[in-house]
Amino acid sequence: MMTSLLKSLLAAVALCAALGVSAQELKIGYVNGERVLREATPAKAAQAKLEAEFKKRETELNDVGTKLRAAMDKLDKDGPTLPEAERSRRQRDLSDQQRDFDRKRRELLEDLNQRKNEELAAVTERASKVIKQIFEQEKYDLILQEVVFAGPRVDITKKVIDALNAGK
Repeated sequence: MMTSLLKSLLAAVALCAALGVSAQELKIGYVNGERVLREATPAKAAQAKLEAEFKKRETELNDVGTKLRAAMDKLDKDGPTLPEAERSRRQRDLSDQQRDFDRKRRELLEDLNQRKNEELAAVTERASKVIKQIFEQEKYDLILQEVVFAGPRVDITKKVIDALNAGK
């Protein structure tokens, strides 16, 4: 089965052949999107912003988790000496606390993922604008983002990162 990338490349080559453009005249570029999101200053700033935004909630949740584990360990240790009614009450309380902790952890992860997606979308949009700008200015025929192999001659990832870092 052909991937969409291979189909796109074959279509571009067929179009060039139909227009009489040789492979030597075809200008192709490649951008490593993962590298852009890992190395570009706006991506690093977005990551730092997310860490700062969620650090307090994460710390509080970790503290609650530590206290909950300590309470469970104490119940395991003291359980055999406690009256049945007291032990059952503490188990119910700890079970309720565990459910509340799990709910808060899920909410934190959902909020973090949502914000991460928002920040990544903003960086990706800026990167797309930079790629389009490079495409137009340097008169590329085709710029690809997801490929199996790409040689250094067609890799324009550094140009994109530098342009993003420069705020273009």
